[in-house]
Parts: sequence; structure tokens; C-alpha cells
Amino acid sequence: MVIGVPKEVKDHEFRVALTPSAVRHLVSLDQVVLVERAAGEGSGFLDQEYEAAGARLMATSQQVFGEAELILKVKEPQSEEYQYIQSHHTLFTYLHLAASLPLTKALMASGCTAIAYETTETSEGELSMLRPMSEIAGRMSVQLGANFLERHHGGRGVLLGGIPGVTPGHVVIVGSGVVGASATKVAVGMGARVTVLSIDIGQLRHLDELYPGRVTTLVSRPQVLEETIEEADVVIGAVMIPGARAPRLISQELVRRMKRGAVLVDVAVDQGGCAETTRPTTHSDPVYLVDHVVHYAVTNIPGIVPRTSTVALTNATLPFIVRLVNQGVETALQTDKGLVRGVNVRQGGVTCEAVAESHGLPYTPCFSK
Repeated sequence: MVIGVPKEVKDHEFRVALTPSAVRHLVSLDQVVLVERAAGEGSGFLDQEYEAAGARLMATSQQVFGEAELILKVKEPQSEEYQYIQSHHTLFTYLHLAASLPLTKALMASGCTAIAYETTETSEGELSMLRPMSEIAGRMSVQLGANFLERHHGGRGVLLGGIPGVTPGHVVIVGSGVVGASATKVAVGMGARVTVLSIDIGQLRHLDELYPGRVTTLVSRPQVLEETIEEADVVIGAVMIPGARAPRLISQELVRRMKRGAVLVDVAVDQGGCAETTRPTTHSDPVYLVDHVVHYAVTNIPGIVPRTSTVALTNATLPFIVRLVNQGVETALQTDKGLVRGVNVRQGGVTCEAVAESHGLPYTPCFSK
């Protein structure tokens, strides 16, 4: 199989879909790997390393798409890449289609098979390719919140950890999954006052056991959510429904009642965001104000720590890539239920129920029963 790795074109996206060592492994399996020149430079991987691993370097993304069958990316195709996607392609990347009707329609029109990292499962039902990036985004969300809480960024001018004699900042984390748990770890380590809201009592119990007396855990109900967020210095939006649009838990009216200069970091922005006031931003222009609240809603947070992120992502994706190339896409999908759950679009149809529901489109099973 011919595997293609184009350079990422999303704003400040420095990750790459394969490390040189992963390329070497695929070449050892008699696969052809095409890598666009400079694709790995942002992550510190040079063209010479890819060549030494057995990759063929290509001058442009168009050439990569033109010759490859399996396209490996990190982030969803950008508008300028839509024209390159053809019916013979299998696209394997983060897609987050519930947040983008234009991309969904473009993939449908192409006729390709589009497999999303974020909905592909292991045999144990784990979202193994979503987890490492969620861990990174969760950990970074608190340090980003602390940064934009500084006065020169428009924040309240509060030091999250406080000092003796001064109350620490209050971090409110909405969600207790991988992002929420990762954010909690960093917030506790910074010495902040931490409150976690969730509907999953089991996850709340686990956090309480990990950080006894250092984290307040609350079952998220509308009144509790509103009262807690009103008192927050930093709010981390960490809710996620696999494949579906994130629930809008934070209303514009609630944002209006938040403290002046508070910071909202909506990690759920990839799936549409959990606040009514959320709109996607970029690393070039990461924040905006709504009703005196600083909003941070960058859709590729891990992209600015690309070395860590690329290695972590490749560790997670490589077993699935090997399965696809060894068995062939059709056989791999027919024999691997977890991989089938990753297929969001195929042969012009939407094969993920959550995506179809988000956009009011017909749902088409990947294979007829």
C-alpha cells in the first residue's frame, strides 16, 4: 500500500502524522511511504531522517495525495486540501465532523473512506487515539488559563497558586474524563483551589481519592453549575460525547454573570464547544472577549507542543495503521469492530450516527447487516 503523509497546513499546527521510526517500521513491512518535504520539521524531525527511514520525499501535498492510497494526517483537512481528496483515498486523521458541516459535505462529495482517530476504538472499547491528545490538551488548558488570567492579557490579574496570606485562584473544571482529570492534576499541582463538576459519580470519586481534601467534586446540575462558574477565575470546558457535538452547558447569560476578567478555556471547541459564546480561534489569535470574560478556544491545543504530541500520537495510531496496511482497508474494517466505529464517512454516506444527527443528515451503516 502507498501511504502518504502531507505537511499540516492548519494555523500553528506543527505536528506530523508519523515519526521517522514509525516510517521505518512501515517500510520494513514492504509498504511505500511518501512524506512531503518539511512535514516533520515543526516537530523536530528532519527530511534526512525520513529518507534514512526509507520514505520517499515529495515536493507538495498535491503530489502526496496524487500517489497515495492511505492518507495519514493529524488535523482535519483544511478547505484548500478538499480538492485533493478522491474516492480511492482512505483518510485517517482527527476529523471532529460534528463541528463542521462543510468538511462533512466535502468528504461525502469525494467518495473517500474517512476514519476518525477520535471515534476509533480498541478491542476493549477505549478511545486510544483520543486519549493522549486529550491528556495534553487537559494539562495545557490550566497553564493557558493561568497565562491569560494575567492582567496584560485582559484577565483578572490573579496568580492561580496564590501566596501565603492571599487566596489562590479558583479553577472550575466542567467534565471529569481524560481532559478533566488531566486538567485537575495540573491545577492541583499549581496550588489552585479546584472544583470539578461532572455527571459521572465514579469519576468524581476517583478524583476525590487521588486528591483528598484538595479538590471539591460536585455532581453537575444546572443550579450547581451556574453558582460554581459564577465564582470561578478560570473555567475549563472538558465535556465530550464521542463523535457528537458537545452539549452547550454554559449559556451566554451565565457568561455575563462571571467575574470580570475570568478566563474560559473551552477544550471542547473541536466538537463545537460547551459554551454558547464559544467560537473557534487559532494560535495566531487565540482569545477574544465576550461580556468581559476572556475566551480561549483554539482547536489544536497540542499543536504547539509538537514533539511530545507527535510521538504520543504515533504510539497510538501505529497499531491501527499496521492493521490497515497488512490486511487491506476492506478486510480490516470487516473484521475490526473498533476500527469500523472510526469510519465517519464512506462512499458518500455518513456512517457515524452522532455526526449524522448533528447535521440532520441520513445515517448510512458502514456495512449492511
